[in-house]
Amino acid sequence: MSTIEARKITKRFGDFVAVKDADLSVAAGEVVCLLGPSGCGKTTTLRMIAGLERVTSGDIVIGGKRMNDLSPEKRDIAMVFQFYALYPALSVGENIAMPLHYEKISKPDRDKRVRRVAEILHLTEVLDRMPGQVSEGEKQRIAVARAIVREPNCFLFDEPLSRLDVELRHSMRGQIKEVLSNLSKATVIVTHDQLEALTMADRIAIMRDGIIEQIGTPHQVFAKPANVFVASFIGTPQMNLVKGKLEKVSGAKATIQFGGERVELEVNPAVGSLKPSEVTLGIRPRAFTPVSAGAKDTILATAELIEPMGAETLVHARTPDESDIRVVVPRDVKFKIGEKLHLRADPTQTHIFGEDGKAVRA
Repeated sequence: MSTIEARKITKRFGDFVAVKDADLSVAAGEVVCLLGPSGCGKTTTLRMIAGLERVTSGDIVIGGKRMNDLSPEKRDIAMVFQFYALYPALSVGENIAMPLHYEKISKPDRDKRVRRVAEILHLTEVLDRMPGQVSEGEKQRIAVARAIVREPNCFLFDEPLSRLDVELRHSMRGQIKEVLSNLSKATVIVTHDQLEALTMADRIAIMRDGIIEQIGTPHQVFAKPANVFVASFIGTPQMNLVKGKLEKVSGAKATIQFGGERVELEVNPAVGSLKPSEVTLGIRPRAFTPVSAGAKDTILATAELIEPMGAETLVHARTPDESDIRVVVPRDVKFKIGEKLHLRADPTQTHIFGEDGKAVRA
């Protein structure tokens, strides 16, 4: 049974807590990405699953068996690192076959498995070449093939695409996702690249300071961020997060003060449970619609910088209380620097975060 569970795992290095009470479960055939900024604990979590770091407390369970006291080679996992670590004196085929020598598999069976994996990853034409004679993308596929050929219980990937250029990253994301979807193995991928996580993962676990802040599908973490950190970390351009004071709520509308400006916005009805307090308003840049001057329920801002992005235009603007606002509009919508913008927010994409930074939900 290919499953991975991390149950309340904690890792301390002296007085420093790298990971705290992390809970994570990965089903057979599921891909979970650990996503977060550098130093958040995602690689340490992966290394604890692999057995390269001992847990300070908690349990690692793989395939229904507790693994805390087992060495990495006894956990039946395959790990792909950021660096390919290919043997330069061995051919591509010999690099892929290397793990099979430790399992004492006969040469005919080794050749058969290497050939099958090479076909999956489109490496058959380079099997006889040396690592120095193949491209960077092919080297990454060789590292993946070397992991797959063992037919392990689970897969772990540590920043597998970070050394590739933009074009190769794009193609490799699709290739790795396609390969993993056909293997029915529990897979954990560590990355700091949100696009990588959003496109490759079935679920994403977002980490900060050793704590898993939210776990959900790519759509869930994007559309319903649990707190201000997740809201700020997921999405490009970044979600607008503006501090203000909630003055009153009437039905589905809330009156919020930004500096000296009062704005009435449609919001989640759950906001009605809040008393007047300091809040953070979160709105995605693509959730704004520019409307004519004098329209109600709008946010006023002044355009300061305009960035064409091909099919869309990113407008950087500033509100009267000096808050920065990013607005994405179709390229045929024209603005000029210094122009006043009247912006209406889509209520389905308007988020209110309380004083504790957590999202207010119905």
